[in-house]
Amino acid sequence: MQSWITDFMEQYGYVGIFLMIALENVFPPIPSEIILPFGGFMTTYTDLTVQGVIAAATAGSVAGAVILYGIGRLLDADRLEKIVDRWGHVLRVKKEDIRKANAWFDKYGYWTVLLCRMVPLVRSLISIPAGMSRMNSPLFLLYSTIGTLIWNVVLVSVGAALGESWEEITGFMDTYSTIAYALLGAGLIGFLAVFIRRKRTS
Repeated sequence: MQSWITDFMEQYGYVGIFLMIALENVFPPIPSEIILPFGGFMTTYTDLTVQGVIAAATAGSVAGAVILYGIGRLLDADRLEKIVDRWGHVLRVKKEDIRKANAWFDKYGYWTVLLCRMVPLVRSLISIPAGMSRMNSPLFLLYSTIGTLIWNVVLVSVGAALGESWEEITGFMDTYSTIAYALLGAGLIGFLAVFIRRKRTS
């Protein structure tokens, strides 16, 4: 897959970067950890600039995020509640649980979007619950763009700095991803523990 991605980017330049990153957001198995550093490397032997690569990547990332946000809007809380009405006894979930989760995302969702836009895989999927909670669209775009821009600036700049050794960053990103997933997993476990304890005492 890596050679196909890099060949496409070399052939189509900024447009290729835009399309690859947009696709990466909708189809997470395509790794931005390859697209962005290679885009940075391309600035060392083509007419592409670091600023141009960052702009194209950010535009593509936000476009992909908007698509997933729209999907989340279609899968809103009302529809989930109808599913829970029918299957909740099997899943052991109540409509109140959906409302509580929605309220939590309303309270902390913007910062969650910003931070998760800098975590591999999660950076794409976070747009769906944002849409499901009907997060304010302009604010979603703002926080999503900020998080995306930070991620893109770092990886594109590193790729440009490393030059032909750009692939060295993939080893570091594997470690970063492992740590990020571990922290997210621990946070999720803690959230579930508190949630279950409150349900038992209520």
